Amino acid sequence: MPQLAIAKDFLTTYAALDKKLRKAVDEALDKFADTYFAGGHLEKITDSRDPRWRTLRINQGYRGVVLAPDSGDVFLLVTVLAHKEAYRYIRNRRPSVNQALGVLEFRDEAALDTMSTALTPVAASSTDTLFQEVPDKHFTQLGIDADTVRIARLLPDENHLDALAIMMPKAQHDALTALASGMPPDEVWALLSRELVEEVSAQEVDPDDLVSAIRRSPDQAVFVEGPEELRDLLAHPFDVWRTFLHPRQERIARRDGFAGPAMVTGGAGTGKTVTALHRVAHLAERYAPDGQQLALDTGEVVPEQPILLTTFTTTLDTALRSQLGLLVRDEDRRKLVDVRNLDKVAHQVVRQVHGKLEFPNSRELTALWDRHAEGSDVSGRFLLEEWEHVILAQDLRTERDYLKARRHGRGRSGRMGPEQKRRVWLAVLAATEEMRANGQWTFTWLASEAADILDRTGKRPYRHVVVDESQDLHPAKWRLVRALAPEGRDDLFVAGDPHQRIYDHRVSMAAVGINVRGRSHRLTVSYRSTQEILSWAVRVLGTAPVEGFDGVRSHLADYTSPLHGRTPAVHAHPTEQSELDALTQVVSVWLISDVEPGTIAVAARTEALAKEVRSTLAAEGIDTCGLAQDSGVRVGTMHSMKGLEFRCVAVVGAGAAYLPLRSRVTDVSEDPLAHAHDLQRERNLLFVACTRARDTLYVSYSGEPSPFLPR
Repeated sequence: MPQLAIAKDFLTTYAALDKKLRKAVDEALDKFADTYFAGGHLEKITDSRDPRWRTLRINQGYRGVVLAPDSGDVFLLVTVLAHKEAYRYIRNRRPSVNQALGVLEFRDEAALDTMSTALTPVAASSTDTLFQEVPDKHFTQLGIDADTVRIARLLPDENHLDALAIMMPKAQHDALTALASGMPPDEVWALLSRELVEEVSAQEVDPDDLVSAIRRSPDQAVFVEGPEELRDLLAHPFDVWRTFLHPRQERIARRDGFAGPAMVTGGAGTGKTVTALHRVAHLAERYAPDGQQLALDTGEVVPEQPILLTTFTTTLDTALRSQLGLLVRDEDRRKLVDVRNLDKVAHQVVRQVHGKLEFPNSRELTALWDRHAEGSDVSGRFLLEEWEHVILAQDLRTERDYLKARRHGRGRSGRMGPEQKRRVWLAVLAATEEMRANGQWTFTWLASEAADILDRTGKRPYRHVVVDESQDLHPAKWRLVRALAPEGRDDLFVAGDPHQRIYDHRVSMAAVGINVRGRSHRLTVSYRSTQEILSWAVRVLGTAPVEGFDGVRSHLADYTSPLHGRTPAVHAHPTEQSELDALTQVVSVWLISDVEPGTIAVAARTEALAKEVRSTLAAEGIDTCGLAQDSGVRVGTMHSMKGLEFRCVAVVGAGAAYLPLRSRVTDVSEDPLAHAHDLQRERNLLFVACTRARDTLYVSYSGEPSPFLPR
């Protein structure tokens, strides 16, 4: 039965088209999708580089480029281009199958021929070429074919190799680059093969079997089941990264089973969230149509228990629900997935036991803890933080436990003597007893109580729990995560990045009963932001090392992107009003350039500044909405940007008045260690906001610039 596949490059190009042209593409593809089972109407070009190329007429000026393999009845929509560019594309490029990796490749043979002609006399007159010491067998071992080897032998240096990147098959260019750096062939192979969905031997690879190569390349193409699925895919072109998985992500997301909790970490845009979403989809596929689940180890049918997909914020909760709908289209299977932030889950568990719950605002909470701090020689704020960051974090139940507890990151408390600690302990007991008597809770306490309830009752409401943005979970919330599902295969799957930690929660996962040793995976390639945005944003983080999970230092030394674009623009303004006026002009230009309003976001450090932004844009007739909505340009706080992505991002208020926000930074005289942690958290927050941008990042400030901005 014929099948239709969509290349990632096709959707990337499609998303950048203006609305009128995109509509023409929709109409052409609708017609093609409805008739492609009968062969569709495709034009064969007589002088194409490869006889398997076809074109699909979009309108008088544009053509779709289609690859039609000889076997397998598969059509791959590769790209959409202006008429002349489309014909130039197929006359210059040739598809092939990598003979070692078995994946689909494309090369610009016309450009490579030109480069070969230019390099031949250079190589003839030189006694020193880049790969003169590399034997042919190493090239063959790494999937570098004879045509590529012929050009590689002519290269005088690495600069010339770099120039071939856009002409040469990516896997082959990566292999040559690694060899040129001095890496031995076995290490190069390990680097290449770790990205494969499946390993194949050279004997299994058929050089003419493009269909199998397409199936082994989920980072390049996705199959659609008929016209309806094609329409769904085209309705969300900006969500392309949620549909396509890089092979390394694919191997993690669709692994048959993990023996216990598994973790995936990586920098912003490396696909942690998409990997987690695809993991949920994979787990949901294992449920039988009647809602029961097939056990992986025995194959037996087990009673239904839902899957929890959870995260830290309500905004991301909403986004995850929408994204999951793109992957799990079967309504019955989608009902098996409960998408809720962890606070809502905890609220449900605790309310069933304690009834109605009250949450005092920050002013009421401060007043209560200030009263109980009297006589303990500490402030109410310190007392409250001691309760949350030490007592609740370590689940301390007795005064004796508190007196001997460790205090990583609590500089002041480390200097307290035993008697003062006893006074602090008694003050905490009194404050929490008053809160409990009044039915008052904090969300951290709520999570701790929910975990206790589940452990006491033995209830485990979920079979699988998948957690996104896990770096901001308090240890009490980690205990709740552990308590929500029974221990066993595929019980927990967590994704996070310590460089995006915007709350001062550090946790030993082993201490809360979650052991990911041997099941931890790290992603290093960003598929969201351009290299220019990443390079600029990483400098925002400063030079202080970041503590990762379980106390391991984390770094972004190998954090890269294959995408390229403009360097982020930073603009200074004399006043806040002039800054907002300039923002209006920038957003207007984006909208005129056919950037969809919902793919534009403006981030501010405070809610008050975000409201000013919305008011200013509205005064110019620009519709705005919150970050969780899609009815205009999205505006919100930097905290709410967590986990989201947009084509264009404007970060406003990046001046010293807002970053760091003084009210959120402990005074250095009170606690130098806490002060340093608070400053790093503010840096991380700016980093998070900036790395939400895919194509364009605009940063502005009024007055003095933030000390976090790269110089």
